[in-house]
Amino acid sequence: MKLYRILLTFLFVLIALVPISCKKKYTPKPKAYFRIDFPSKEYQNWNSDFPYSFDLLSMAKIEEDPSKGAEKYWINIQYPKYHATIHLSYKNVNNNLEEYLEDSRKMAYKHSIMADAIAEQIYINDKEKVYGMIYRIKGNAASSVQFVATDSTNHFLRGALYFQEHPNQDSLAPVIQFIDKDIVRLMESLKWK
Repeated sequence: MKLYRILLTFLFVLIALVPISCKKKYTPKPKAYFRIDFPSKEYQNWNSDFPYSFDLLSMAKIEEDPSKGAEKYWINIQYPKYHATIHLSYKNVNNNLEEYLEDSRKMAYKHSIMADAIAEQIYINDKEKVYGMIYRIKGNAASSVQFVATDSTNHFLRGALYFQEHPNQDSLAPVIQFIDKDIVRLMESLKWK
């Protein structure tokens, strides 16, 4: 009988404690990434002694390409806050435009191993004689946006966006969209000299 009372008391205490402990339901939170607040966009015209000029986001920094194989008029557009760089390389066209275009297409499609898709967008500005292509590379590829621009007779400009981070489409997507608009603005404002 004594054992019966102890078990019965334990059962009542247990039943009394269950509602107290279960009042707040815990829901595990899904994995997420930090929210990125972007500044408002202000552009300035970047005009140097280079054979081209374009509009540049005011927070971006220009540096000459420090790589060993860099040629004259090659620059990097740095986005220090986002650890991103647009590498721009310039070439004079001398009856070899087709070669430059094919090399650029191959470089964009090298990323197809890690890409989910590659979308091509043609760009034409007859007034400024700027003709180009933007390659938007979806997925966890090293470069997410590449582009080319030319006047088809004298000038050829190639650009590629890279991050100094491990490529992760989910976490980089907002920054890629932010910088993609700057690339479109660069193409729209590009002028040859």
